[in-house]
Amino acid sequence: MQCKKVKKEFKVVGMKGSGAFSNFGNDVPALAQQVLLRSNEIQNKTDTEVAFFEPKEDENHLEGHYYVGLAVNNSVNEVPVGMEYIETEQHYVTTRGKITRIGELHSSLLGWADEQGFKRNLDSYIVETYHPMEDGEEEVEIYLPIHD
Repeated sequence: MQCKKVKKEFKVVGMKGSGAFSNFGNDVPALAQQVLLRSNEIQNKTDTEVAFFEPKEDENHLEGHYYVGLAVNNSVNEVPVGMEYIETEQHYVTTRGKITRIGELHSSLLGWADEQGFKRNLDSYIVETYHPMEDGEEEVEIYLPIHD
């Protein structure tokens, strides 16, 4: 597994959801399906699915919010009803691997970032991008925000 520091910009049109962090594994894909059903309404869209997650601050932080959407090529003037435009650019530590190993990927990336001396930015969203593969599998790329 390869980890690295990057500066990355995301431009996404999507929908907002919220709930218990423990339910994100079911809630986020369900909201993603709603976005995909309405993808024809999104201007300048790409095929890249993106999710933004509120960072969990500690074990007492039980509920949070998230956005699920599609990356867009440039800024969007008109956003479909019930959707929002999100644009962010900052420094992240990142890694990529099979979505079936998402928990392990997050843990390894956190460990690597700590070893490198990076400080997490808990005021910014964790970002994940999803990439279908030819064999029916899916890869996830995780971006953890850090202070520069």
